[in-house]
Amino acid sequence: MISSVSAALALASVSSVLAAPVQNNVSPLASRATAPSPAFVIYTDKFVSADVLPPAAQLAGYNVVALSFLTLNGALDQAGAFAALPADQRAAKKAEYAQAGINIIVSAFGETDKPTTQGADPVATANTMAQFVTANQLDGIDVDYEDLDAMNKGDGAAEAWVTTFTQTLRQTLPQGQFLLTHAPLAPWLSPNQQFAAGAYLTVNKNVGQLIDWYNIQFYNQGLYTDCEGLLNTSGGAFPGSSVFEIAANGVDLNKLVIGKPGTAADATNGFIDPATLGTCVDQAKAKGWSAGVMAFQFPDADAAWVKAAKGTSFQ
Repeated sequence: MISSVSAALALASVSSVLAAPVQNNVSPLASRATAPSPAFVIYTDKFVSADVLPPAAQLAGYNVVALSFLTLNGALDQAGAFAALPADQRAAKKAEYAQAGINIIVSAFGETDKPTTQGADPVATANTMAQFVTANQLDGIDVDYEDLDAMNKGDGAAEAWVTTFTQTLRQTLPQGQFLLTHAPLAPWLSPNQQFAAGAYLTVNKNVGQLIDWYNIQFYNQGLYTDCEGLLNTSGGAFPGSSVFEIAANGVDLNKLVIGKPGTAADATNGFIDPATLGTCVDQAKAKGWSAGVMAFQFPDADAAWVKAAKGTSFQ
């Protein structure tokens, strides 16, 4: 969740290299997850406790929590830890969160995975990851594809990979029963010669109807640091990548969830304090947007954080 598409910014991993064992001896359960609107999404990658997820009350105000990350090498960090819980403990946590109106999904890939560059098969990968969702009785999956090398090539391979991967996921995780979100970098949703094959504008044209919403990473690009840059005119190296510019590029305005780091330490740049972000949210709502807010990550962004980030529009 922390990649920059600018060549000047080095990539840094926030993920552990230790994979937790995954229990496969559980019975799949068909979820009945209805896409919330607006969506208030919190990622959890840092260790929280032996229970993996905090009491649901600590996430009051969110309606989706994304266990991070399910990678090509298996489930790591919070995703792996949740899967490793005893089945009854996992079911109890799922029931607690459902009672609180919070969907539990898993986030795939993250900043360290390069699925296209590494030659991963999109069909087999999607089938494996969909099985993880059903086996662990989750409400869906978030696709945090950050293969910058493949996208920057501009030969269409990245876009084709993500398209096939998304289509295959939906064969096992049908719309209306499971959530399927993507977490693109904001510049990938704007026309730019750096992404000659269209990046996520092409993905959106191909399979946007299969995606419930986009958890857009409005950070790490040296942009989006005030309401004007976030909402109306991004400028800089990636013009056309603010919220309303992305909508003008042909992406459904109410699928554009505004993603921000919980603290300045959770990203290279792009942090806006939640109270100020709340004023941006109010401005966007007044102009017809109502998609929601994403934060990376708990516990840095907690119930107080999202309450402030909602402004006066979603209290």
